[in-house]
Order: sequence, then structure tokens, then C-alpha cells
Amino acid sequence: MTQSMDQDIAERKMQFLFQLRSKGVTDNRVLTAMEKIDRGPFIQGFFADRAYEDTPLPIPCGQTISQPSVVALMTQALDVQPRDKVLEVGTGSGYQAAILSQLGRRIYTVERHRQLIRTAREIFDALDLSNITAITGDGSFGLPDQAPFDRIIVTAAAEDPPGPLLAQLRIGGIMIVPVGQSDAVQSLIKVTRTEMGFDYDELRPVRFVPLLEGLAKDEYD
Repeated sequence: MTQSMDQDIAERKMQFLFQLRSKGVTDNRVLTAMEKIDRGPFIQGFFADRAYEDTPLPIPCGQTISQPSVVALMTQALDVQPRDKVLEVGTGSGYQAAILSQLGRRIYTVERHRQLIRTAREIFDALDLSNITAITGDGSFGLPDQAPFDRIIVTAAAEDPPGPLLAQLRIGGIMIVPVGQSDAVQSLIKVTRTEMGFDYDELRPVRFVPLLEGLAKDEYD
């Protein structure tokens, strides 16, 4: 790699972090994680050269990798602490789980597309992210065997916060989930579990693929 290419990548990364700050990302731990985890390896093929743009991009299986500012804002709202056990529903490219791996003790991520899990695991191994467990499964039911979780993040939109996931949230825990019946009208919701029940805060409008039950059809082939 030439010096000019190195310089170009460094400048793009600097601009990348500036974009995050300009969108309201102020948590230094989140910014450090976003700086350390390069988005590049999570985007393959035609769109690879757009890795440092603040835009969602297509990935295999009809899914998308979220725009970095949304990843950062969701992560910031999740408020992951160093001893936390975190569940992510919707592994996708693996980028969000990689960011979380810099903040929490143990990250469990579930994806209904086996192909995406295979690719994500390869990237996690290459980056030596040993505190992530990536599982093929129906994330809408969570991971009862590993519950309760300190934090839960859902990267697909549900009509309502899923009951099984709410039940797996520890008292004092936080869940971040997009909620909405169509891909045009969705809100990012922060759910906090208390001794008395659940508190709900609406954070911002978002757009995510729908949360679907069951494994993807190709997983049965």
C-alpha cells in the first residue's frame, strides 16, 4: 500500500469520526470503539470503497449494514458497561457486535441467515474478537439459556418490543429496539426494566428491515 493510499484512508477515517460527532455521538468510549473497529472488513465487493461513508449499504441475503451514525447512536443509548452481558438480535454483517465487543464483557449475537453468521465469525476471528458468540437462530425468541442479559439490542424492526426479549432483560437492564409496522414509519425505542415493570423512551426515527420469526428459508435447504 502506497503512502498516498495510507494518507487517504487516514483522512477518510478522521472524517468518519467527525461525522459521528456531528450527528450527536458524544460518548468517548463509543467513539473509541468506532475508531478501533474498521468498518471496511464488514463490507465486501462492489460497495467496499464506501465503507467510511455515513450511509447504510447492502450486504448478502437481502440485508443491510446500518449507517455508522445510527450504529453509534444506538450503542450510545444502550450504555454498555464493562461487566455487561449483551444480546444482539440480528447479526447482519457483524459490525454492531464488533463495536459492542469493545464495550461489554460478553456479546451474544443471533442471526437467522447462516451465511451471514459464517462470514461474521470469520471476521471476528480475523480481528481476534474472542468475546463474541455468534449463533444461527430465531432471534425474536432471544437466548433463554443465557438469560438474563444486562443489555439487549435489536437491529430489525418489530411491531412491538418482543415479549420474550423483554422477559430476558435483567432488572435495571436496557433494550434498544426499532419499533414500527412499516419500513417508512419506525421509532427507536429505549426500554428500561425496573422493579415495577418497563419504562419506554422514544429516541428518534429510524429505518430497519423487519424482524422476522424463524430461520431464513435457505437454512432449511
